[in-house]
Amino acid sequence: MPGSKSNLVSLHEDVTNDTSDLSEMKISDEKGSVEKRTMALIEKNGYHDCVYINAAKIFQGIHTEKCKDRILVRYGDDSVSPVLTFKDDYSRRVSYELAFNALKYQDLLEEILLDSCVYPCHSIPDELTSLLVVMLYDLQERKFQAREIFDEEEPVAEVQKIERYLYSFRTKLAAALARCRIKHGALSIEYILPETIRKQEQRASALPLCVWINTFKISLQDVFGDLKKKGFTRVESVSDFDRYTYCMDQHCHDVLVFPSSLKEELLNLDLFVDCKLLLQDKSRSLAVHSAQALLDKDDDIIVAHIGSHLTIAHMSALTVHSMSRILVCGVKSSTKAAELRNLFNHMGCKNIQLLDEDFTEIEPTDLRLQKAKVILLLPQCSGLGVGNPIDFILNEHGDAGLLRDLFQGSVSEDKLATLAERQLNELMHAMKFTKVQAIVYCTCSVYPEENELVVKKALELRVEGNKLQPYRLIPPVFSTCSNSKASTETFFKMEPSEISSGCFLAILAREKGSSENLSVKDILARAASKGLLDDLVAEKSKEEEKKQPKVTQRRNNITGDGIKPKIAELLHHQTVSNIKAEASPSKAVSNTQQKKVNRTNGYVQLKKSVNPVSDTALPRVLKHTSHLPSVGKAHERQTLARKACAERKRVALKTVEIVLPPVITPYVTRHGIKPRTSTHPGFRGWTAAKGLGGRVPPAPTGGRILPPAVSKAVRPTVLSHPRPWL
Repeated sequence: MPGSKSNLVSLHEDVTNDTSDLSEMKISDEKGSVEKRTMALIEKNGYHDCVYINAAKIFQGIHTEKCKDRILVRYGDDSVSPVLTFKDDYSRRVSYELAFNALKYQDLLEEILLDSCVYPCHSIPDELTSLLVVMLYDLQERKFQAREIFDEEEPVAEVQKIERYLYSFRTKLAAALARCRIKHGALSIEYILPETIRKQEQRASALPLCVWINTFKISLQDVFGDLKKKGFTRVESVSDFDRYTYCMDQHCHDVLVFPSSLKEELLNLDLFVDCKLLLQDKSRSLAVHSAQALLDKDDDIIVAHIGSHLTIAHMSALTVHSMSRILVCGVKSSTKAAELRNLFNHMGCKNIQLLDEDFTEIEPTDLRLQKAKVILLLPQCSGLGVGNPIDFILNEHGDAGLLRDLFQGSVSEDKLATLAERQLNELMHAMKFTKVQAIVYCTCSVYPEENELVVKKALELRVEGNKLQPYRLIPPVFSTCSNSKASTETFFKMEPSEISSGCFLAILAREKGSSENLSVKDILARAASKGLLDDLVAEKSKEEEKKQPKVTQRRNNITGDGIKPKIAELLHHQTVSNIKAEASPSKAVSNTQQKKVNRTNGYVQLKKSVNPVSDTALPRVLKHTSHLPSVGKAHERQTLARKACAERKRVALKTVEIVLPPVITPYVTRHGIKPRTSTHPGFRGWTAAKGLGGRVPPAPTGGRILPPAVSKAVRPTVLSHPRPWL
């Protein structure tokens, strides 16, 4: 035994020497530069037994399946979905992280097991192979040191068995790892990963942190002041980031952006502990802001998926100053409902109503949803645009299969077709709600099959019926932030980058003129919210009503009797002409005569006077005695456009047949009263016609013989005034 012990020590020293020599190796990066780095490993004490069990279950469902001729390490049956039970959020997070790391290094870990002759082992069944791989990764992370025993934890027999087995072969496992690193020429196991995976991890680690301000508990200005006291400096953009800095988001006015290196420090601040600042992916903030911009003060919004409770709380915070309700679908269990209510109460949310049915199970005529005008649809998607997959799965309760898809860099065609079909069905179901006026559709996918193609196909199918206005695409509006730029694109898209995750956003709104499915209250509310009901307009209408009460009342009576719009418009123009005729009556009549002559040129030959009547010579009383009553009676008597037009022609012929002769008026000189022929063919004495009880005094003929028609129309009489020159 002493000899074997010395051999183990010698082997351990050889492995240590190989590791030290490996740390001095020079490695070329992508740009061709050479740098010298040393391996730095963080000592870890290990996790609870339940974490290893949950991580093994997750890894069992996402591990990479290999061809049958290449299978050397066999895993158990993963056809049954595992049942996961987590003690708290921390154990949940580390379980997913441990499973994802085992997936990334699956090939390396399998090679270590085979090279060290640790696998296969008859005492370990295939059902425990996933647990073996997961615990091997954690063991090499701890530099093959023993795990610290937690007194308060409840031991799990399978975990204890695998741990004892691996620890007994720790020297062989360390030697196998060193040989793998020398084979691949890698300073650390991170360099064994494919280049695409390494870049994705670097992008995720450098991705800025987006947090939104919970206005239920704190105002924006108080947040700025608190951060300033803690040593944070506000800068203009992400490009200006330094150590303790932050900036405002360019799209959402209540979202702050921090450097990724401050994550641990931020989560320990009182602002985060008290739920005043909440960490969440920016794509969800974009979705809730675009939905809030479509709401009126008392409109409800339907959230089609439970998703993240942070998304629902953010939507509630944005509607704090309104009477809107947040209707959340898919909360089936009473335990989940109670948990969510406690979370929302702790965050200060009061206007959230939970529905136990799935969104597609709810009928569009459900009475609970009659005030809902907007639907927020965040369907399950492939999610390849997310920057941090672990956070996305934890916050959105997503499928762990996202980890496998991200590692492979693509989604299988069958899974993509299934997701797209489900998304289309949900979007078409949303379009069936007759009261809804807008739909917000948002994904974190990079595939057009889940984004543009789904939206376009739903618009082409048009399931809402013929009586409703169809949907159309409109650019999204996020907030009134001064830094935000109005979008002119039909679809809003952000590609995955070093500063943001991927996001797709589409806004479907009903065409204008959809007042059929809106009540009078809804129409007035929308008009008031958009500033269409102005006090100035009301005052102007009152002034016009005082100036022309009779004309307005008459016009309303005409249009209310069912006359066609064109006739009503014609009568309106005629009424306006009559009003203008009070100031210049002769000019209006003269223009009307000229138009009627042009229109009736082929039917009646009008008489021409030697001395045509001028504009100022026509009496003002003519408008009241002949023209207006005839037109008014004709309009009240006729309902069709053709009859009204013919009536106006007939009235116009009567008007132009009255030809007035030159008027001779007396004037006073030193020799007495002498007659004088006026060069202006009008009778000024007619201006006093209003005082004659409606009778029109004729003009004196001056001894001339008038034609029979004119003589009959204008009967000469003697003026009743004894002295007409006064």
